[in-house]
Amino acid sequence: MNSEKNPIKDGQHKGAGTLSVESETALKNLSTMSAPQPKNRNDLTADQYTEGVLSGDRALLARAITLIESNAPRHLKIAQEVIGNILPRTGESIRVGITGVPGAGKSTFIDTLGNYLCEHNHRVAVLAVDPSSSISKGSIMGDKTRMEKLSRAENCFIRPSPSGGALGGVNRKTRESMLVCEAAGFDVILVETVGVGQSESMVSTMVDFFLLLTLTGAGDDLQNIKRGVIEMADAILINKADGNNRIVAERTQSELNQALHYLTPKLVGWETRAFCCSALKNEGIKEIWSTILDFKKHAQSSGAFLEKRQYQAQNWLVDLVSEEIKTQFFSHPTVAELLPDIQQKVIQGQIPVTTGAEELLNAFRKQTKQI
Repeated sequence: MNSEKNPIKDGQHKGAGTLSVESETALKNLSTMSAPQPKNRNDLTADQYTEGVLSGDRALLARAITLIESNAPRHLKIAQEVIGNILPRTGESIRVGITGVPGAGKSTFIDTLGNYLCEHNHRVAVLAVDPSSSISKGSIMGDKTRMEKLSRAENCFIRPSPSGGALGGVNRKTRESMLVCEAAGFDVILVETVGVGQSESMVSTMVDFFLLLTLTGAGDDLQNIKRGVIEMADAILINKADGNNRIVAERTQSELNQALHYLTPKLVGWETRAFCCSALKNEGIKEIWSTILDFKKHAQSSGAFLEKRQYQAQNWLVDLVSEEIKTQFFSHPTVAELLPDIQQKVIQGQIPVTTGAEELLNAFRKQTKQI
């Protein structure tokens, strides 16, 4: 991966020729002049968001992600236009999902890994998804404050986002946020999930490499992690392998590698392995990054890398359609009117759940003239 040549700075556009600096500047000035000005000084047009993102303006990058995460109908159309505008400038990064058991040190690991990458001329974007407060709906843990060194790095952009109650350990708009970061020139995207569990499977459907962090001293290490998550992992990292804990960590590593040997590999020709590291001591970071690069090289040579991204785009399409149908269904006046009564009947055992669901669906079909 060549991160020294920034396609944004060099004026290169995928599928197009290379523009001179003067030409690109002229085009930007023309775009700014022709773009309709916002009615409110706090509002921006899609073209202004696009120009800000592509120029690497961090403030506008953050505002663009806020726009994308908004559920306000008036923001949806602008957000879709922005995504459409930047799409040709996306897809060149390596997307890494990072999940782990509670206390595994995900934020500390990302802080150390991110600094290592920045020191080696990479541009790193961190999408840290925090659990949401049930009261304010905002982030609870504030991961940016726990990545003190990385947050000061010039080549890094950290975006903490509330999960919004979404399953899968990620924000509902994490996919779109990744695209915006790629368009802004970040070549490594790190996605930190809320935690680890069966619901964390969603992050594996939107990244290229899925890394699972664990640690020793948490009881039966093999049973402490859901087997389904292990099967989705492309590598397992045992963190905090330092001091007196080093020997225990190495024993856990050996046990995990024995267990992984019997699992069906996700990618033909790739063997998922366990590694030890100490994010606090900056040990094992270079090795795990080399593993990620080896995985990417192997996946690209076999064609699996592109196939996976195409499959992810297909799933994303289905997810968006399903979400919109669900929204339209429950916001329909007839459904909203019938729902409380049917819920009570189900709760009191007067009708089966299946009957209640069918009544709602039939009412919706009738009102929308569906057969």
